[in-house]
Amino acid sequence: MLWINLAGLLMIVFIVWWFWLFTPTQNEADGEHPIPILVKNGVYEPARIHISPGQTITLRFLRKDPSPCAEIVQFPDLGISISLPVDNSYNVRLPPLQKGEYNFHCQMQMYRGTLVVD
Repeated sequence: MLWINLAGLLMIVFIVWWFWLFTPTQNEADGEHPIPILVKNGVYEPARIHISPGQTITLRFLRKDPSPCAEIVQFPDLGISISLPVDNSYNVRLPPLQKGEYNFHCQMQMYRGTLVVD
């Protein structure tokens, strides 16, 4: 009984870490080259991207995860929803953005990322 309780507690800790405490990798964009984003194992990598305001940017998504959740990437603040092919790169060109944070995610919001315009 002790082992079952301990395993349950560890799962709770893992879930809290994964959904609320996990700090994603970060990348800074220069605006000239596409930013590669790997879609694999339940995450976008990098998941936090810094860009300058007023800069047109291209994100190059490479989907390695065949799960249905990874199929679509959405930018709700920009009205963009893109279907990503498995094992192929797909470029998403974004318009110049004003300062702020723009979230992107899969349709179930399990894969999450942020564009930071500063």
